[in-house]
Parts: sequence; structure tokens; C-alpha cells
Amino acid sequence: MTDLTPAPSYGSNAALFTFLIYTLGVLFLAWMSNRLRRTKSFLSEYFLGSRSLGVWAFALTFAATSASGGSFTGFPSKIYTHGWILGLWIGSYIVVPICGMGLLGKRINQLARRTGAITIPDVLRDRFQSAGFGLLCTGMIIFFMSVNLVAQFKSGSLILKTLLLDVPFFRSSVLWVADATQHFSYTQGVDPGYLLCLLTFAVAVILYTTYGGFHAVVWTDVMQGVVMVAGVVIMLPLALVAVGGLESATQRMGRMVPPQLGVADLELAAPASQDTIIRSGVWLNASVEGEAPRLLRTSQEAVIPQGSTRATEIQVVEIVSEEEAASIRDRLAAGTLPRAPPSVSVRRIATEPYRYGADRPGTYVSGPGPDRYSDLGFLPLSLAFSFFFMWAISGTGQPSTMVRLMAFKGSGTLKRSIFTVAIYYSLIYFPLIIIFCCARIFLPGMELESDRIMPATAVFLSSFAGAPWMAGILVAAPFAAVMSTVDSFLLVISSALVRDVYQRNINPQAPERTIKRMSYVFTFVVGFAAMLGAVNPPLFLQDIIVYTGSGLASCFLAPVALGLYWPRVNTWGAMAGMVGGFLFHLSLYGAGYFAYGRFSSYRLLGLDPIIWGLAVSFFLVIAVSKATPPPPRHLIRRYFFKQQPGS
Repeated sequence: MTDLTPAPSYGSNAALFTFLIYTLGVLFLAWMSNRLRRTKSFLSEYFLGSRSLGVWAFALTFAATSASGGSFTGFPSKIYTHGWILGLWIGSYIVVPICGMGLLGKRINQLARRTGAITIPDVLRDRFQSAGFGLLCTGMIIFFMSVNLVAQFKSGSLILKTLLLDVPFFRSSVLWVADATQHFSYTQGVDPGYLLCLLTFAVAVILYTTYGGFHAVVWTDVMQGVVMVAGVVIMLPLALVAVGGLESATQRMGRMVPPQLGVADLELAAPASQDTIIRSGVWLNASVEGEAPRLLRTSQEAVIPQGSTRATEIQVVEIVSEEEAASIRDRLAAGTLPRAPPSVSVRRIATEPYRYGADRPGTYVSGPGPDRYSDLGFLPLSLAFSFFFMWAISGTGQPSTMVRLMAFKGSGTLKRSIFTVAIYYSLIYFPLIIIFCCARIFLPGMELESDRIMPATAVFLSSFAGAPWMAGILVAAPFAAVMSTVDSFLLVISSALVRDVYQRNINPQAPERTIKRMSYVFTFVVGFAAMLGAVNPPLFLQDIIVYTGSGLASCFLAPVALGLYWPRVNTWGAMAGMVGGFLFHLSLYGAGYFAYGRFSSYRLLGLDPIIWGLAVSFFLVIAVSKATPPPPRHLIRRYFFKQQPGS
């Protein structure tokens, strides 16, 4: 098979070695954690680290868990696609630690210590004295986090692929994977390079999470948290220098209009002597008969079979801003952008403009931002209001962060951690907006594969700085974000299965040796299942992450918050709030799918489903609790009366 268009030489073996050192550091921490855990209670240590986290460990594991693949893959994709308006979209994330830690932190930690709870279903099962409610919580956690895990596995694999794309050993390994998987129907049509990176990522993260448990996750989160900030801090000045400063970048974005997206047919001047590949990411000056010349970038590989001149239909991005097109043609002439060989031409082009912003210069630097699907733009005012609650409030309702609140030492740790995490988020999210607005200029035409923009930017900037080895460090930042979320989700799901399903309902007297083995097995099995799901993953990562995050909040926030602070809440009210929030939130996504023909939410009255899910959930918890008998007196005394020593 002939490859007409070699990949641009951004990466290097030095970047690979830098990245491998980082990965080996993660595995070393898992090994150390496993050795230190052997003298302590398995369940409490494996899933909660013996509730002994100090300020830095607690703050960074809380922050790293929240800053997922969405923060370093999906969020940059949104910035690249919609521009400066993402500053308003993400703004409330800075108050997530105030809401999450401040609202629930001290109370949930106290009750978990008092009852010996290890998981969030543990807390709710004991608070409402209901095994059925505990199983319902477990089911919700497994459903949402399993969906999110698939998106995170895809994110980690795309990041790794971008780093390794130009490494000779990787490219030869891809050919071996292609031969090995060509006979399996499940992997038909899947990029073999992506498959190889998916397997590599899965093995690394499943291994250290399964072997090391909670302390391995916490220690690696601390390491990953530092790597994330370092990566962003390094990328920010490089991005600004690459575009000539922030003022220059903003002015150039202000003159842009969104590209047109669609498909094209490519052909060769003569029949191919063997199967021929035209790579994704190459540029073509298209001259279709009877039309003005057009500038296209391929967004997927084209394969021209032996003996044929024509490729199958492929996705393309067409640049329509005159100034942007002129700049790209200059870079093509200078050889700094990859272009299709002269033997390749375009037979047919069919592209469509954005629904909002197609004819509006300045749409990337003003609200509501360009949008492919909506006449109202990306972020109209009602949706901006919704997303303030989406991040600030729904972040509070995530079981993966609630578990962290059960593991810190004391009130002093909590107070200092709130301040630390708020600063940490400021150092990540604001610079990311600047970096990926700049990326619109130095990496044009990536709208149809914008989930790769973070690692692509890292590789480009390291090459721009003349230090290819730096790519390993910069790519480690988004990779660390994904790993820190995946390991946390794996532990939350496996603890739900082992503790809340098996030990609490099937075999309460199970010996520690059995629990230990089952914890290892379930952590491994859940990770392996997520890897299989990611072989054919969802298209847009951030949409899946928003769905799972808002869905979990719609289920958990009302029962947890009211259950912790309001004595009158009973089992029926908590269950009604959880199920009602889940169903109403899900129904709005179902309505969006039928209305738009794609995975999207239906925004009733212009508001995101998170607002409606939370409103329905809180209303049902209060209304049903008021309409049914109060909880037993002994339960109220246990949770809402001060405990006397020895009682």
C-alpha cells in the first residue's frame, strides 16, 4: 500500500522517551502505594486511603479528578470551534470548590466517619436505612460513569496517537495491528493506530489503578495535577509568540468567518498501481470545473483502490475567510503545512455553512459564538445562565468528587483546600481559552477533528520552540487529566460493585481476602469493558461528558444535600428525587435526539436539562417527603443530634 502524503514531522523519539518516563513514574507510585497499603484495613485503604489526606493531596486529587479529559480534550475542542465565548461558558468552574467542598465537605466527612461508610451508596443506604435505595444509587453510578469512561478512554487514545504519529516504531506497529485485526468484524473500519493507542492507554491505567488502589490514584493525581498546570503554563507563552501576541490573535479572529464543512471526492491523474492512501490533514487547492478555486483540508484518510482513480467520499473543511485562506496558501508555499501531491485533484465538493456566524466577521470574538446547528448561536443568554449552574452546581453532585470529601483529615484541610483548588482552576481554564483561540490561527481547518486539537497543539508548539522532546511533557498534561479521571471512575464503579452490591447485600460476612480479590477483579473487568466500548466511541467527547455530569447531578445532588441537612427527608422522597431527576433529564436528551437527529439535548424554554433535572429532583424530594411519614426517630437522632462520647 502506497502512502502519498507522509505525516508532517512534528514528533520525535525524544518526545516518546519523555512521555515514557512520565508513565513509568505513574506505575512506580502505584507499586509504592501497594506496598504501604499491606499493613492497613483493605477496604478503607484501597477505596479511601484511610481518610488521611492532607491539604495538597486532597486539593490536587479533587482538582485532578474534576479536570478530566473534558477539560483537556473536549473543552479545547469547544474553544477552537466557538472562540472567546467559552470564557463565559466555563466561568463558573472557578467556584466549583466553594460549592462542592463548602456545601457538602465537612458534613459528608463527619457522617462517613461516624458510620464507617466507604462509598456514596454506603452513606445514602445508612442514612435512609434502605438496601433498595443503596442499590438504586449503585445502578445510577455504574450507568453514568461507564458511559463517561468510554469517552475518557477515547480521549486518552487520541492524545497518545497524536504524540506517536511520527515515531517510526509506532508506524510499523500500526501496520502489524492492521494485519492482526482485519479479520475481526468488531474492529472493521477502526483506525489501527487508534486501536494500538487505546490498548496501550488501557493497560497502563487499569494496571496502576487495580494494583495500587486509592492511594495510588491520589499520589498519581498529585503528580498529574502538577503536570497539568506545568503543561498549560508552558504552552501559554509559546502560543502567544506563535501568533504574534494576544492582540494580533484577537484581531485576526475578528476578521474570520466559520469554515464550511462537508464532503469531497478525490481522484488521481492516472489509475493507482496499488492501494493508495491520502492522509487526513492535508490541504488541497481545489479547482472544480466552472467554479472559483477553493481551499480544502481533508479530515479523514482517503483510500484509492488499485486500478482506480477515484477515492471514496471523505470529510473536508473549506476555508472561506479570504485573509485566512491567503495565510494558509503562503504557509503551503513555504512548506510548513502538509499538502496533497499534484497528482491528486478534487472531482466534487459539497459543503454547508454554519447555521449561525457564516456571514458574520467577528463571531469568534463575540457572543453567542458560531454554531453549526443552531440559528441562535452557541451560547445564547439563557444557555449561559444554565451553564453557570451546570458547572458550579452539578460539579457538587458528582459521586467521584463526593468520595474525595470522605477522605480528608479535618476541617483545616478542607478550608485551605477550597482556596487551593480555586487558584488551581484559575491557572488552568483561563489560559486554555487563550491557547486554543490562538490555535485557530496556527492549526487551521481542524473543526471536524477538533477533539485532537489539544495534543496537536502541544506537538506543534514543541516543534515551534525547537524542542521536540518537550512534546512529551506538553502531551502529558491532557493525558494526565484523562488518567486522573479514569482511575477515579474505575475505583468508584468497582467499589460500588464490591462494597454496595456484594458485601452489603450478598455476603456481609465475606472475609477480607475475598473482598481484596473481588476488588482487583472488578477494577480490571470494568476497565477492560470500557476499553471495548471505546473501540467504536461516540463522536463528540464534551457532549458525552456534559450529559453524564449533568445527569449524575440531577440524580444525586438533591438526595445527598437534603439528606445531609434536612431531618424530614425520608426514603420515599430521596428515591423519588433520584429517579425523577434521572428520567426528566434523560427525556430531554431523548427529545433532542428525535428533534435534531443527533446526540443533543432539547432545551425547554432555552434552558439546559441540568436546570430542569435539578428542579424536578429537589421538588420531588421535598414534596414526596412531606406527603409520606417522617423517618424513624432513632435515625434522626443518629444523624442530627450531637453524639456523646461512648454513645
